[in-house]
Amino acid sequence: MSRSRKTSRSIFWSWSPASGREATQAVGFNILLHWFPAKITDRSRSWGYSAWLGTISLLLFAILAITGVILMFVYVPSVERAYHTIKDVEFVVSYGWFIRRMHRWAAHLMVACVFLHMIRVFLTGAYKKSRKNIHGNRPLNWLIGLALLLLTMLLSYTGYLLPWDQLALWAITIGANIARSVPVIGEQIRFLMQGGTIIDQNTLIIWYTLHIAVLPLITTGLIAWHMWRIRKDGGLAAIENIPVEEVKGDAIPGKTYTLMGITQGVRPTVLYHRIKDKTGLFVPTTLHRIGIVLLFTTAVVMFLSLFFSVPLEEAASLEWTPNPAKAPWYFLWLQELVTITTVRVRGITLNGGFVGGVVIPGLLVLLAAVWPYLDRSPDSTVGVWLPRKRVIQNTVFLLIIIAIGVLIFIGSVLRGPNWGIYMPWEAWPHHPTMI
Repeated sequence: MSRSRKTSRSIFWSWSPASGREATQAVGFNILLHWFPAKITDRSRSWGYSAWLGTISLLLFAILAITGVILMFVYVPSVERAYHTIKDVEFVVSYGWFIRRMHRWAAHLMVACVFLHMIRVFLTGAYKKSRKNIHGNRPLNWLIGLALLLLTMLLSYTGYLLPWDQLALWAITIGANIARSVPVIGEQIRFLMQGGTIIDQNTLIIWYTLHIAVLPLITTGLIAWHMWRIRKDGGLAAIENIPVEEVKGDAIPGKTYTLMGITQGVRPTVLYHRIKDKTGLFVPTTLHRIGIVLLFTTAVVMFLSLFFSVPLEEAASLEWTPNPAKAPWYFLWLQELVTITTVRVRGITLNGGFVGGVVIPGLLVLLAAVWPYLDRSPDSTVGVWLPRKRVIQNTVFLLIIIAIGVLIFIGSVLRGPNWGIYMPWEAWPHHPTMI
């Protein structure tokens, strides 16, 4: 083999191994692939089981990191210059508009994909600890995933403030007002969110630091822990109900054991379990699928960035209020809950900010966190889409998800001036700007 061919093989053999040995070594020797198993079942890598939502979410996070670093070279976290630097990105910096759109669309898609990923895990019962897998701890990984969902939403929310336009200013204002509704400590929480008694330079610096450093570092650590836990739990839950068989064979086929290299080598015979399902090498089949997902995810983000702009409203000003003032779309269900639970009876007002903005979502997160330890469905339901023995809890879960979706739709499409309900075909009445 020529020298140039050897060099080419040393670079690309992980992508196209010449033998099973190279395919196995590709996983063990590659820093990016070492957290994957050398072999993986067809059920685990199928498109229909996981829809590869976890991989898509990770790739979107990578796109956000790359585009975010590029934007940092231009952005200045100053209340006097932040808005104008974003304007420069849009209209002065070469292809700056494209990078900003990619960053914004990737953020929206990541929130949606992580949320859909959690839905898939619940509907397949993949958060349960199976009696067959005594060393696994899937409930812990569910908690890690729940924390990643909350961090993803916080990452997107903190980025909302950075353009320092009206959309950003009133998004943080709504969040701070909801936090203020918490009894006893509400004012302190609002003070911490604003970095003072008003929204000013301190507020921008706090959210900028959270967005570019604190939250990404925590998220990266939890992603690594999440992936490590998947390996510790034996892979995706799709394998839990695959039958296994006991097979007699060499401890390591083809390997002999000697004493100090003097005695004759022997091959101890052991019993081991073999999965009775089609199992293939991770490299190249699964690696090729990751490449397809990478190209598809990048293409979707680029398509949206090319043909759909992202908003940049007027420069932030506390002297006038947009009507209506809305939170980011993934928090609109909370804003709707606040409206619904704000009840006035005979001069007494029920604090909707506390009930709808804190209590109800807090109870939902708490219920999601403890549910893996309360679920008593049989092991046969683990890793199976919508099994009949889980029909009640899956139905209740889907009703909650549908309710959240309906509230988001109402808040984003039907809410108009003074937070009134207007059908899409109805024209909004003219209202003067609220001062």
